[in-house]
Amino acid sequence: MTMASAPGKIILFGEHAVVSGTAALGGAIDLRARAIVQSLPGRILIETDDLSLRGFSLDLSTGEIRSASAAYATRYVSAVLKELGARDVRVMIESDIPPAAGLGSSASIVVATVAALNGHLGLELSQKEIAALSYRIEKEVQKGRGSPMDTALATYGGYQRIADDNQRLDLPPLEMVVGYTRLPHDTFSLVEKVQLLKERYPDLVGPIFQAIGAISERAAPLIREQRLKDLGELMDINHGLLEALGVGSRELSELVYAARNTGGALGAKLTGAGGGGCMIALPGMAGKDALLVALRQARGMAFAAMMGCEGVRLEVA
Repeated sequence: MTMASAPGKIILFGEHAVVSGTAALGGAIDLRARAIVQSLPGRILIETDDLSLRGFSLDLSTGEIRSASAAYATRYVSAVLKELGARDVRVMIESDIPPAAGLGSSASIVVATVAALNGHLGLELSQKEIAALSYRIEKEVQKGRGSPMDTALATYGGYQRIADDNQRLDLPPLEMVVGYTRLPHDTFSLVEKVQLLKERYPDLVGPIFQAIGAISERAAPLIREQRLKDLGELMDINHGLLEALGVGSRELSELVYAARNTGGALGAKLTGAGGGGCMIALPGMAGKDALLVALRQARGMAFAAMMGCEGVRLEVA
């Protein structure tokens, strides 16, 4: 038995603007997806067992589906198995990361599966090769829409700055509180919506993108120097800019303002494509507990997450 796990991610700054070439900043978080690989002669079986995907299995040898409730993970695992030519295996997926929430769950599943099969099959892929292969697989499954930031963070951990290429940043851990609306979002549709807006109003949307990119560039020194009040101000500004692009939602706004007001956050913003999914809040003097209470009272699912955590790793099964 071989088990590997990979972290989820938070995009701290740069959503949507990064598509047009400005910088974005993200960090790996301590929610993880795990892939457990065992030998299973004569069969190829994918199973999931977590809060979102409980009780689902797909036998690729026979096509038998035991439940149709959660085909989410199997697309990615099937693509990895095909790419690596793996046979006679059982792959079990467990995940702490809500799917379709903007927290990088698909990238984490792909990276963890590649790493686990790498160990099981003795392929001796390097970390760089795992990252590159995982990105290519995720991008193929998502029909060209995968993000190199997601698979890079799932592989290497820590923080990444992405613009024309990925750059790993040496920054200290940063505690965030995540509020989940429980509403999935369609990243492709939201990105397309913003790009069409830019085509219609380039003189208005272009400067918004530049402002978001400038925020991304200012953030790393603030994290390094632990200037959290200033970092929180940038989060608030970035959220306002994303609202101006039309990717906010009532549910996200309710969580953002609950975090800033009753939760005492230093700053709060949506994370990811918007339209649903998650927001993040930087704890203030009242700490994370006040934020957790405020977000739950605002009808969100809330949990603490540490940014800058370790990337993919083999686990003791």
